Amino acid sequence: MTRTRIRCCVQNCCDRSGAGQAPAHPFKRWLFAGLEVKGTQGPHTEEKEIEHPWWKVMCLTGVDYFSTLGYQPGIAFLAAGALSPMATLVLVILTLFGALPIYRHVATESPHEEGSIAMLEHLLTWWNGKLFALTLLGFASTDFMITITLSAANASAHLIRNPFAPRFFQGQAVPITLFLVGPLGAVFLKGFKEAIGIAVTLVSAYLALNLIVVIIGLERIAAHPHVFADWKAALFSANGSPLAMIGLSLLLFPKLALGLSGFETGVSMMPLVKGAADDQELRPAGKIRHTHYLLFTAALIMSLFFTALITTLLIRTDAFRASGANGEPAGPANGRALAYLAHQFLGDGFGTVYDLSTIAILWFAGASAMAGLLNIVQRYLPRYGMAPEWTRASRPLVLIYTAIGFALTLIFRADVDAQGGAYATGVLVLMASAAVAVTLSVWRGARPVKGICFGLVTLVFVYTTLVNVVERPDGLKNGGFFIAAIVLSSLVSRLWRTTELRVEKITLDSEAQRFINEMDAQGELRIIANQPRRCDNAEYSRREQEQREDNNIPSNEPIVFLPYPSTLVSGIHRTRMFGQKEL
Repeated sequence: MTRTRIRCCVQNCCDRSGAGQAPAHPFKRWLFAGLEVKGTQGPHTEEKEIEHPWWKVMCLTGVDYFSTLGYQPGIAFLAAGALSPMATLVLVILTLFGALPIYRHVATESPHEEGSIAMLEHLLTWWNGKLFALTLLGFASTDFMITITLSAANASAHLIRNPFAPRFFQGQAVPITLFLVGPLGAVFLKGFKEAIGIAVTLVSAYLALNLIVVIIGLERIAAHPHVFADWKAALFSANGSPLAMIGLSLLLFPKLALGLSGFETGVSMMPLVKGAADDQELRPAGKIRHTHYLLFTAALIMSLFFTALITTLLIRTDAFRASGANGEPAGPANGRALAYLAHQFLGDGFGTVYDLSTIAILWFAGASAMAGLLNIVQRYLPRYGMAPEWTRASRPLVLIYTAIGFALTLIFRADVDAQGGAYATGVLVLMASAAVAVTLSVWRGARPVKGICFGLVTLVFVYTTLVNVVERPDGLKNGGFFIAAIVLSSLVSRLWRTTELRVEKITLDSEAQRFINEMDAQGELRIIANQPRRCDNAEYSRREQEQREDNNIPSNEPIVFLPYPSTLVSGIHRTRMFGQKEL
């Protein structure tokens, strides 16, 4: 028995223009503007974007990743105290030898903006994969939403504690944060055409200012060696032996895991990365290689900015204190350790410039996260038939997410430390799922040595996630809320959409029509919807076996695959049909 696959022989046009007609009422026309236009403006858009050099796209990723320098050192000290440099070192090792290899593999396997969630969706069969993907979307929503509120809260902290800020700003963290969250929608409602240029400017300025602070900090430590001696004495006094310090650092580093953010965003921005001239559509080697450069350089930059040592040695302990339940104000270095050093060592003028740069990059990180939230719905749920028609318009989603951002700000009282656990949980769940996806992919590729290595990394991420969830359950609660909201709304939408006509016609070329006629003459014609990845025999054989088992299709009956796309171009689904036939 021989299996034959027909190659690239049909184009499918599914035009739903009738469903996207604008409402008559002026407010509804404004609210639902975009129903007639597929895609969403933003760095995560599904529309065809202009490609850019990888280092520029890295800056767009960096508004989220690099901006964690604004608050990560302070959160690290609150979590690990004097051990924070050692715990941060563990985090650096995990970044370079754990997260980086994982996401390099994700970029290789999903070069078309699919990411680790889509990898798991394809590796797991039928509704197991879809339900798991919906769960991960809940945690992804947590990650993006907390990115918005935490970044805005930290930006307000830098503003309030600046010595030139008006006195009435004191104690007004919540209204200032709400003010910063509110205007985010205007950025991408108007369009993200200048996002790359803005990101390059913000990231370049921010990293340059941080480099100056780090160099000055190292000079201070070199000029006052007693601070290192005092820190070393405090470490041995509290922990006894180096072995005990290492063990405690391994236990504490999960609390610092928010410093791992940025990898999933980096992979999701692959469509913006310029590839090579000879790239193939299915396996764009140049785009994959340049994305590897992006991920490596971003991870290396964050690892070299080893700021925990400088802030721990040069800032007194009480300056890191969190705000008390009885209204006690937070310490001057809480949530802004590097800004504190910038003011202390370089003066209030330079410190103010640093504050403004930090506020700008944190605010833009929130805008990028909002765009990511919009595209979560449009990237996955329509493919499951689980999104109502109005979700193709960005404005209703913007209003919903902004309202959720307001609610989270009020719930957490714009407290950076309180949101750290929820943020870390969202990041870690996504990274653990990526590690699982890569491990399964490598094992299926019959590469046991790499499978064992990735399996060990997976265990580390799963352990880190569980520890973070147990110690800081806020993230799980927030994730559970988003999961419940996504699953419930998706199921309701799924039932509602069974009454809709979603495919009006399929136009076949002559070769495809001949193939269909041949199969139709043999009896019942079975068409299987499929989103292709590698388009090789192994993928179609596996997919065929799954469909025959799930739908009880006899092995002697032919089937045909009708792939559907991951992108929408000018309101038309552009796909190709592959056939698979038992002879």
